[in-house]
Amino acid sequence: MKAFSKYKNTPEYITRLSRRNRDDPTPQEEKLWKVLSSRKIGNTKFRRQFPIGRYIVDFYNHSNKLVIEVDGKIHNSTVEYDKNRDDYLGACGCNVLHFTNDQIDNAIETVITTIVRNISVKTD
Repeated sequence: MKAFSKYKNTPEYITRLSRRNRDDPTPQEEKLWKVLSSRKIGNTKFRRQFPIGRYIVDFYNHSNKLVIEVDGKIHNSTVEYDKNRDDYLGACGCNVLHFTNDQIDNAIETVITTIVRNISVKTD
């Protein structure tokens, strides 16, 4: 029997990997995290490098089931894997937003506007 983490259907090794990934973000992930952390957008909590099943998403907001992926050049060679991940996340009820490194670097305001349109703002 496989060992699972506290996250539903997530193998323990994925949870360990997600923790390691938090220590080594890309510059674009770091830039977006500065915007998403500490409930800076609509008092909405985001987690980074969050495990869902056998996948690790860059950013996740549980209350809106919103996944945010920052896609670097590596994603040009992982198209099928990315499609399978998006299908799995969609089946889990998640809405997945993809942003390129270029969008994060050169159009962060547009990225933020898109994220805000996809969340229910919390007032507590």
